[in-house]
Amino acid sequence: MWNYSKKVIDHFLHPRNVGEVEDPDGKGEVGSLACGDMLRLTFKLDAHGKIADARFKTFGCASAIASSSALTEMVKGKTLEEAAAITNKDIADFLGGLPEEKMHCSVMGREALDAAIANYRGQGNGKTRTLEGTVVCKCYGVTDKQIRDVARANDLTTVDEVTNYTKAGGGCGLCHEKIQQILDDVNGQTEQAPTPAQRAHEKRAKGLSLTNLEKVHVIEDLIDKRIRPALRQDGGDIELVDVDQNVVYVRLKGACRSCPSSGHTMRQFIEKEIHKEVSQSIRVEEVRE
Repeated sequence: MWNYSKKVIDHFLHPRNVGEVEDPDGKGEVGSLACGDMLRLTFKLDAHGKIADARFKTFGCASAIASSSALTEMVKGKTLEEAAAITNKDIADFLGGLPEEKMHCSVMGREALDAAIANYRGQGNGKTRTLEGTVVCKCYGVTDKQIRDVARANDLTTVDEVTNYTKAGGGCGLCHEKIQQILDDVNGQTEQAPTPAQRAHEKRAKGLSLTNLEKVHVIEDLIDKRIRPALRQDGGDIELVDVDQNVVYVRLKGACRSCPSSGHTMRQFIEKEIHKEVSQSIRVEEVRE
């Protein structure tokens, strides 16, 4: 049996702020029923830009309920900047500590808050699972960026610790080697040569023009890390077909292929993301055959 603090038990048996805020200013949802934990957080700001109300709904264990309850209490009365400064450690400390095996519940709360604030700022639809990075743990859908962020914030050094904080590696175990490589990199134990995409980014940062091949590397990296994960949130996908100077040819897949708003997605999302990373002169064209 887990050794829960009195405060964890109190917030589990008597959770505060259960439900959803009506007409919320921000909403964030993380996790999934398939993974065993899911959390939806909503908040409303007052006239001074402070969080007047915050509520949650969660599917999970006692630690998930307690962590969500605690978080909603902690953010009330704070500005978004102050709320964003709350770490998963702060949530655990507020509760008098959590079992190491349950620290992922505090991380889930932290991610839900990030998602809700990003949603308020117009930076997402409130669902951030795998929005950034490449999926490392396929069993639980955890990305390399999530592992890096949590490892840095909590000084993690072992695969077991990563599993406790993110669930990554807690399924089939095939990702353990990759997780350890990420930990070694985060803790400065390995030196990795820059990827072609990183070298191209460095060249562009110096104001130098990119070759066509370098553009391909940057666009492939952008699609893998930001564009594809966002499209997959709504059942879509994308494939890079070719890059010809300032014209990028892509093939939309899944739900995006038949979506009546695909043209809007091409111009207002995909093309704008590529403009930021490559050049304002880039034009994106869809290949349908």
